[in-house]
Amino acid sequence: MNHSPDQTRVLVLNSGSSSVKYQLLDMTDGSRLAAGIVERVGEGEVPDHTAALDRVSGELSAQGLGLDSPALAAVGHRVVHGGTRFTEPTLITDDVLAEIEKLVPLAPLHNPANVTGVKVARTLRPDLPQVAVFDTAFHATMPEYAARYAIDVDTADRYGVRRYGFHGTSHAYVSRAVADLLGKDVTDLNTIVLHLGNGASASAVAGGVCVETSMGLTPLEGLVMGTRSGDLDPAAIFHLARVGGMSVDEIDALLNKHSGLIGLCGDNDMREIGRRMGEGDADAQLAFDVYVHRLRKYVGAYTAVLGRVDALAFTAGVGENSAAVREATLRGLGGLGMEVDTVRNALRGSGGRLISTERSAVAIAVVPTDEELEIATQTYRLVSAERPGTSER
Repeated sequence: MNHSPDQTRVLVLNSGSSSVKYQLLDMTDGSRLAAGIVERVGEGEVPDHTAALDRVSGELSAQGLGLDSPALAAVGHRVVHGGTRFTEPTLITDDVLAEIEKLVPLAPLHNPANVTGVKVARTLRPDLPQVAVFDTAFHATMPEYAARYAIDVDTADRYGVRRYGFHGTSHAYVSRAVADLLGKDVTDLNTIVLHLGNGASASAVAGGVCVETSMGLTPLEGLVMGTRSGDLDPAAIFHLARVGGMSVDEIDALLNKHSGLIGLCGDNDMREIGRRMGEGDADAQLAFDVYVHRLRKYVGAYTAVLGRVDALAFTAGVGENSAAVREATLRGLGGLGMEVDTVRNALRGSGGRLISTERSAVAIAVVPTDEELEIATQTYRLVSAERPGTSER
């Protein structure tokens, strides 16, 4: 690649099946120049991803930030599943794209749309480096004994059945941001990261390296989520098929779309659940208690995995905004060195902050995640390495 050092901008694209989210960032300081979302892709005015990205281009051009800008260094794409093949940000070529398409069976709801977004972006700017950043990549450092399921090895290898983990860009960003907040090097910290949004996952990060995570082959495993069950006895699936007469697709929809918080109480918005709890709603209280109980189990388990925990971070929508979830999750865990200051915890803030007591052995933090900045950073680092005379952020 032969690019000018003046090319400091990265366009981040997250192409979903029915939407395209975008952010344009200036990597000299990480500032956000533009952001938006094109929704209802496949309907009416936005019949396909080509039309969606044309709209993105138009919105950027209207702000003087068009795709033809000479300051644009690369496009960074969120790709959900990289399997075992892709464990680092990767420059997209025809061969790479073909390999990503082969991973569609592992992420049938996400990778096809990711691939489509890449293909369209490449046609719009074929001269521009396009980089894939994988949700699974940060977790590729897990030791084999953590990534393996205890099933027949040949069968597992034939069908790619293992723990991959997701939300990797968030866990990577937050684990470093915690270190910055504490004024320490990430390599000196053992951190538990709790990414609690509508989708939720936990990770154990030792010295900046992921050693365990809660999501598995798919994003269904692990914590209780907005609409996903999280951990479940696999035999429940057989039971629903044999006794309930449910099809595979019906069970899939049940566990992914009609379970978790919404399955327990009919709401997947923690704010609404909190309101209902305040009115004495027993279903909302049970949903909250199940959610928090699962979190506490993982905090305890990951404390054992790490051996020593220096920091615990809450992030994403629920993690950043629900003081009640944070307090309930760590209530009574002083024996693990975790104590929340109720006053600090109740305060709201826009940046990273500590909410632990002065005597807490573990630093407890609330850290806003920034997956787009992480994707842009990884993208820019990769393309900068390919061209001399460009300083990395």
